[in-house]
Amino acid sequence: MIVLIGAEKGGTGKTTLATNFAAMRAQEGHEVLLLDTDSQGSATYWSRIRDDKGIKPAIYCAQKFGRVDQEVSKLAGKFDDIIIDAGGRDSEELRSSMLVAHKAYVPVQPSQFDVWTLSPMAQMVSKAKILNPDLKVYIILNRASPNPSVSEAAEAQEILADLEELELSKALVRDRIAFRKAARDGLSVSEMTPPDPKAVAEITELYKEVFHAG
Repeated sequence: MIVLIGAEKGGTGKTTLATNFAAMRAQEGHEVLLLDTDSQGSATYWSRIRDDKGIKPAIYCAQKFGRVDQEVSKLAGKFDDIIIDAGGRDSEELRSSMLVAHKAYVPVQPSQFDVWTLSPMAQMVSKAKILNPDLKVYIILNRASPNPSVSEAAEAQEILADLEELELSKALVRDRIAFRKAARDGLSVSEMTPPDPKAVAEITELYKEVFHAG
C-alpha cells in the first residue's frame, strides 16, 4: 500500500505519524520504505538515529524531491508498503504523490487556522482524483489537547465533517510528550520503555484504520 502523509500547513505532526506508521508496519513483518520528500529531512534524521542505535526492525528510508510519482511507482513492487512524508506546503512532491497514493492522511491541529487550510487541499485532491480516481483522502485531527475539558477537537470535527473530497478520520491523536520523546530516540511510541498507554492506544487506532480497514 502507498500511504501519503501530507498537508499544506507545517507543524501538524505529519512526520510523527509517518515514522510511527513505518515502525509499526515493520514490526508486523512488512518490508517498508519511508520516503522523505520534505526538504527539512526530519524523517531521514529519525531513521539515521534508529540506524545508529541498531534498533530493530530496521526501516529503509530514502529522500526524493520533485516529481516523485514515477519513482514511487517503480519502487512499489520492491516493498510491501511505501509511506510518504510530504512537506507542510503546496509542493510538487505533495501533488505528485497524490497521483500514486492509495490513501492520503492530512493531519491538522484542531484550530481554526488549520481548518482554513483545508479548502485549497480539497481542490488539490479533486484535481488529483482525475488521474487517480481511487485515491482516498482523510483528515486526521492531530496534536489535540490532552485536557478533556478543552472542546476544540469536537468543534473542529463538526466543521470538518462537511468538507467535500475529504473524509474525517474516526481516530484522534492528542499532543502527548511521548511522541516527542520517541522521535528523539528513533522510536515509535509502541517501542518506548515504559510505553505511554494513551499515546499507544491513539496511534494504534489510527494505524488500524490506515492499514487494516477497507
